[in-house]
Amino acid sequence: MGLFGRRKSREEKAAEIAGKVASGKGFYGRTTRAFLGQEDFAKVQQSIGAYNSGRDVQQLLATGVPTIPAVVVSIGDTGKLVNYDPVVDLVLQLPGAADRIALQTIVSKLRIPRTGDQVLLIADPARPGAYLYAGDGVATDRPEA
Repeated sequence: MGLFGRRKSREEKAAEIAGKVASGKGFYGRTTRAFLGQEDFAKVQQSIGAYNSGRDVQQLLATGVPTIPAVVVSIGDTGKLVNYDPVVDLVLQLPGAADRIALQTIVSKLRIPRTGDQVLLIADPARPGAYLYAGDGVATDRPEA
């Protein structure tokens, strides 16, 4: 603990700055909004939102939130990348449900789902009735040697 309290890690500082940029508040947010046009600023906000939803999914999975299986009906490329991973439009079918779910999410470029694949969803606690993409359920950790 420092003289004036706990120091923030680099990750915490970066997340705080990203939040200010996305909201358009603070020095970084106002500067970004001033230099980018409205359309480009909206794209920045979408990218940061996609990153945050991925982080939220990881936290929810770590706390043991139940997952819901779904089948990919179609997948479309948006042309956007976040950390070199594609942002895609997914249309998903829940087993036993008549309605389809449309999501725009980041997927790993190494594990892009295909039509007919089973993926996992998590109920979004921030938006009742909405879902977050939780991947395909295959562990990506490398085995210990």
